[in-house]
Amino acid sequence: MNKKIMSGSFWLSFGSIFSRVLGVIYLIPWLAMMGSAANQNAAQALFSTSYTPYALFISLGTAGFPSAIARRVAYYNGENKFLNSKRLAKVGLGIMLISGVVCGILLYVLAPLLSANSPVVSPAVSTTAIRFLVPAIVILPAMSAARGWFQGNQDLKPFGVSQLWEQFIRIIFILVSTYVVIYIFHKTFIHAVYLSVMAALVGALASCFYLATYYKKQSADYAEKSQQSKPYDLEGIGRTFKMIAYESIPFVVVGSGISLTQLVDQLVFKQVMENVLHKTALYTQNIFTMFSANPTKITTVVVSLALAVAETTLPILASSRSAGKQNIGDLVLQNLNMLIFALVPIVTILSALSFAINGVFFPFSFLGGRYLFWNIIQSLILGLAINSLTLLQALHYSKKAMFYLIIGLIIKLVLQVPFVTWLQGFGAILATAIAFGLVCLLSIREICKEFKVKLSKLTLNIIVNVVFAISVGLAATGMERVYLPLTKVSAFVYAAVFGLVALLIYLAMANATGLSKQVFDKKIGYRYFRYKHFE
Repeated sequence: MNKKIMSGSFWLSFGSIFSRVLGVIYLIPWLAMMGSAANQNAAQALFSTSYTPYALFISLGTAGFPSAIARRVAYYNGENKFLNSKRLAKVGLGIMLISGVVCGILLYVLAPLLSANSPVVSPAVSTTAIRFLVPAIVILPAMSAARGWFQGNQDLKPFGVSQLWEQFIRIIFILVSTYVVIYIFHKTFIHAVYLSVMAALVGALASCFYLATYYKKQSADYAEKSQQSKPYDLEGIGRTFKMIAYESIPFVVVGSGISLTQLVDQLVFKQVMENVLHKTALYTQNIFTMFSANPTKITTVVVSLALAVAETTLPILASSRSAGKQNIGDLVLQNLNMLIFALVPIVTILSALSFAINGVFFPFSFLGGRYLFWNIIQSLILGLAINSLTLLQALHYSKKAMFYLIIGLIIKLVLQVPFVTWLQGFGAILATAIAFGLVCLLSIREICKEFKVKLSKLTLNIIVNVVFAISVGLAATGMERVYLPLTKVSAFVYAAVFGLVALLIYLAMANATGLSKQVFDKKIGYRYFRYKHFE
């Protein structure tokens, strides 16, 4: 494979996963600066209820345009029409900027309504926090369009590296501003949260600066391509963008799936807890923090891993489908084998360590540990569902993927009220798991029916992971009866040692049973794998 594409694919996956890992690690010092457990819970609830609508509006603001622009740029470049590509990208950048302004205005106007229905003690404080995110929404769609330009030119490195810059600068700003506000100016944690959500703007500006610098470095190459390009002949550019918008609808619906689910949890949970179960606003906020705001920080890493695995096989699947090749079933099996191989053991280890991991990042709580455990299990279902929907899109079944997701969201809405009434936070988790479990089953059934995929070839992978899960579960249960870490340092050491030993045992099992050979055509270990994508 082309070295540039291989290196770019690595940076794209690495940037996506590592930026989310950074987004978890910073919580330890950030929450420590907030003070008491009550302040930490309130800060997390305020931060989460601000970011969920923000994430949804970002999805709506981009509306699948960056990836659509990337496809068009790649198409014109393939026909040696680089001038068409440049014009399309410039107009797309302008459209995305307008889209960002529109979404920013909408978020500003809707902030009081969103806050009034969110599980926070003070809707006024929540409204201010949401409005601090408006400037970031204005520029992020345009930045995404710029990433689409590089992606269309088969240069994925700036895409991944810009994600890292965005997250790194954002986290530095969060930690520094929180320290300054609380320890130098002696303000409350609420002011620290305001600046922490505003860090999204600072991170986005850093990413834009990196992309602009990288573009300038490539300007000589682009000038050469412009000289060698066929004459500009792009007519009906307005019609082209209307077609792109139409094609993007299924992608934006699927891409917004998890954010929509989280918004349902955020807006419905308060109504049930306070109006049906007659709980106080403070109790509702604390339960929401434990079942949603806190675990989401951990589980987003699991879901991003599933997306990264999906993205490694998508280009091959899409090109095979376009060329009418008959090996699509084998490629789907390869995708599922890689996903199960990577995702299930991580979910197993994290769920076994749920109490310790919850204590490392958040205040120690047996209830918080239980919520994290079931959220991690739910994240496995979410990862499988998102992967299967992404497969459908790669195989040109975008409308079916959108249809299946809409079915899942309807089921989530129908189950939310009775399940939350029955089980409170656990009910919301269960409703999501059932909804996305059905989405996954429908998607996999469609793929198997259309492309004759034999799921029986996953048997070895499933058996090894079931045995591993049972072994880890028994080991964790036994260890908890002997030793239970109750400080952050001891919990971190315990989780690190237990997790590393469990991972080594899994790799040994994979090599011994021939699973690694089946999935990767080679055994896994230092002698067998040497990554060379940093060049």
